[in-house]
Amino acid sequence: MPRRTTFSQKVAAGLGVAAVLTLAVGAVAVGALHSVVESKDEVISVHAQRLINTERLRVDVERKTAASRTYLLTGDQTYLQQMAQARAVLLAGIDRLERSSASSNARAMLADLRAAEAVHQQAADEVNEMRRSGVAQDVVVKAFEDNPAPKRAQLDADIDAFTALVDRELRTARQEATDMATRASILVMVMGVVATVLATVLAVLLGRALNRQIGTVVGQVQTSSAELEAVANQQATGAKEEATAMSEITTTINELLATSRQIADGAQRVARIADDTAGAARVGENTIEQANESIAAIRGQVDLIVRHMLELGAKSQQIGAVLDIVSELAEQTNILAINATIEATSAGESGRRFAVVADEIRKLADRVSGSAKEIRGLIDDVRGAVNTTVMATETGSKAVDAGMRQFGDVAATFDQITGLVTTTTEAAREIELSTKQQSTAVEQVNVAVVDVAQATRATEASSTQTQQTAAQLAGLSLDLLRLVHSGAGK
Repeated sequence: MPRRTTFSQKVAAGLGVAAVLTLAVGAVAVGALHSVVESKDEVISVHAQRLINTERLRVDVERKTAASRTYLLTGDQTYLQQMAQARAVLLAGIDRLERSSASSNARAMLADLRAAEAVHQQAADEVNEMRRSGVAQDVVVKAFEDNPAPKRAQLDADIDAFTALVDRELRTARQEATDMATRASILVMVMGVVATVLATVLAVLLGRALNRQIGTVVGQVQTSSAELEAVANQQATGAKEEATAMSEITTTINELLATSRQIADGAQRVARIADDTAGAARVGENTIEQANESIAAIRGQVDLIVRHMLELGAKSQQIGAVLDIVSELAEQTNILAINATIEATSAGESGRRFAVVADEIRKLADRVSGSAKEIRGLIDDVRGAVNTTVMATETGSKAVDAGMRQFGDVAATFDQITGLVTTTTEAAREIELSTKQQSTAVEQVNVAVVDVAQATRATEASSTQTQQTAAQLAGLSLDLLRLVHSGAGK
């Protein structure tokens, strides 16, 4: 005979199928989400970063050109070094773009860009060599406008073309990622609809099986509830008789317990007063200890302030030495500026702009010298304040030491008080303990009687509740039977 499948097994099977469908939908959703995230990450980390690196090429070209122009105007070799550094950064950026570019078109454009940069650099080097050789300023400017400037325009055009290509690739990758996300959303929605339909079919089948099984069980529940109601009536009658007897016993025990509690309350008040006195003594002792610790902390802070003040004085001396160097540099700069102004004046028309720059440098040197004098005055004020603070701190440190000695005397006095109060508290507790032992014996008897009375009342209430539950169970079984038959008829 084949074994009958229980309702719990059917529910478990239905839940298992629903769980499998849920896991399948979740797996598809996770896979689709992973693909979308990888696509978006590629757009952000590869294409977007390559567009940023392309835009940086403009900045590097501008830095290199600016350094070249400044060298042509000033003749300072430092700007040639800056130009070389800017060019190294530019070439490194082109290398990064070549490594990150996968299309042949992009690599070809980068090769053209590298060639245009080399042509521009060669033209700039030729003009810089003219400036280094002492060629006239107007000739150098004319050569710069005729040769490096057009090469710079060609270089900018190549950068613009490559930027447009990178931007198109970024837009294409972004659209592909969006299309992938749309396809993943549609797939997850279809899987969700299929899972919902299958879950609905399983729910209908399980509901029909439930109706058939409940109809069989309801009859058994009606028979059992009638027997349970008869037994509950017998238990309720016996519990009422026991409850009456226990009430009389409880009244007598309560009178005896009240007398014992009066004695215990008196002893407890004595012990409480002794505890309060001991607590107050301990609080006073703790307060003295905390105050002593606070004074010790203050002493440490005072010593720390003295050390910081001495360090501040040493730092101010170091600042004074640095100001001496700054003042000396300002005076030398002023002399050099005056000499440069004289040389520029003798150079005539071509040295007029250089004379303006020399005059501005001289003014700046004067302002630096004046600021150094003001800072020196402030440093002298700081040194005076540091010395005054150190003297005042030493006086406070002596006062703190005196306070610590006085707090030590007070702490010793509180120790004596605490010892005396402790002795008094122990005596009060012995009296309280003896009284509580007498009261506890009476309370134990009362608790035992109360427990018996509560058990009796609980038995009575349980019997009544069992009787009511049996009646309700019979009514519910009828309602459930009518509901099942009604559902089956439909």
